This record gives sequence, structure tokens and C-alpha cells, in this order.
Amino acid sequence: MTGFGKSVIQLPAKKITIEIKSLNSKSLDLNARMPSMYREKELSIRKNIANALKRGKIDFSLFVEMTGEGTSTQINKTIVNQYIKQLKDVVDGAEIELLKMAVRLPDATSTEREEIDEDEWKTIQAEIDSALKQLVDYRLHEGKSLEADFKDRISNIDVLLEKVITIDPERIEAVRDRLRKGVEDLKENVDENRFEQELVFYIEKYDITEEKVRLHNHLDYFIKTLNSDDSNGKKLGFISQEIGREINTIGSKSNYAPMQKLVVQMKDELEKIKEQLLNVL
Repeated sequence: MTGFGKSVIQLPAKKITIEIKSLNSKSLDLNARMPSMYREKELSIRKNIANALKRGKIDFSLFVEMTGEGTSTQINKTIVNQYIKQLKDVVDGAEIELLKMAVRLPDATSTEREEIDEDEWKTIQAEIDSALKQLVDYRLHEGKSLEADFKDRISNIDVLLEKVITIDPERIEAVRDRLRKGVEDLKENVDENRFEQELVFYIEKYDITEEKVRLHNHLDYFIKTLNSDDSNGKKLGFISQEIGREINTIGSKSNYAPMQKLVVQMKDELEKIKEQLLNVL
């Protein structure tokens, strides 16, 4: 599911911005960006995010903006002065221009590795949890909308199934009349008993009683699974495949235009369910 969470911390010498973004994905794909001084905490951050989000293409970013006077980068004055002396032997130029050239050369500056202050990290960790909660809440809100949509579409399929059941006797009679008319058009005399036996055999091949029962059971099972507390996106996907199998079988057996129209409508509702199931954990 999609989601976004953000938290900003103002510390005495720095401003820290935490952002977590989630997009749809079948598995957990986590990309983390942060300054090198916080890399030692990356594994614990990843574990925390994985436990909270389970699945999705996740982008985690931790930005640091220095707002105080302190800096971890120092100019190596001795080395810079040596560079300037050597440059004077090579080119004529103003002191400031030589300085600009010197500070770009290797070892002109050095960065001291900062150690993480544990109290500061506890504050950052709390804000990461806050951003995660925002993202999870966003997902839950989206999930409620999806749940309502699923229930509406399953209900629509159930209503269409009832219409299929209602017109099924009419379909059988239409098939019977069509076959009898076909025989009459051939101008052939037939044995009525033999004809009735063949007709029963033919109609049994197109009987959809089992499919109607199984489809109704699958629809009920979908709603039951949807209402459970478990993470069940994959299970709902499996059930939707079974629903589709029964709908397709009814369509192939119907041999009756009004019923085939209802089957097309059921397929349309199911395809919309399958599209949205990609967003469910």
C-alpha cells in the first residue's frame, strides 16, 4: 500500500528530517539513505521498519542540517600553506586565488568521525517511530476504503449470481426448444424416447448447479477472510482465482445470451477486485 510519514527534530546544533515513503510491492524492498555517522544504526532501523510495514517498496531518508557553529570538518593549515608555497613557484596569482586552489587539493581538509550520542539517538528513534505510525495510519485509512470497495463488489457478484440462478430454468428451456427446432428443421422423424435421452445427456453437460454452489461459497469465504484480523492479501488473491474459475465455467456452459451478459458483468467486478488486491498486505 502507499503511504507517507515525516518527522522533524530540532536539536541544539542540528535539524534532522525523517521521511518514510511506501509504494505497492509484492515483497519488502527497503532503500535507506542517511549520513555515514548513523550507518551503525541502519540494521536496527531496517528491522524496525520491516516489523512495522511487512511489505512494500520503502524509501527511508534521514537528512541532517547543521544549524550550530560546530563542524566536524577542519582545515589542515600546515598542508594548505605548503600547497600555497608550491603554487607560487608554478604560477603568479593573488593570495586568495592560490588559497582557493589549495583547499581543493588532497588532504587540505579532514573530517573527524562523530560518535553518536545515545540520548540524541533515543530522540531520533522516537521520531522514526512517529513517522512510521503516520505511514501505518495512512495505510489503514486506505485499507478501510479498499475493504468497503471489496464488499460492494462481492455483493454485486452475489446479486448477479442470484440473477443467473433465476434465469437458469429459462435457459434450460431455451436450449431444449433450440434443439427441438433444429431437429424439426432437418425434416427428420426421430424416436421421441431416444431424443429425450440425448436431450437429457446434452443438458446435463451444461448443468451449472455445482458451479453456482461453489461460487456462492467462495463469495462467503472471501468476506469471512476479509473480516479476519490476519494479514490476508495473498489468501484473498487465491480466493479470487477460485471465484474467477467458477465464473468462467458458468460462462462456458451457459450457451444462453442473457446469462452470458451476467457473466461478463461478474468478470468486470472481479477484475476490479483483483486490481485492488495488489494493494493489500
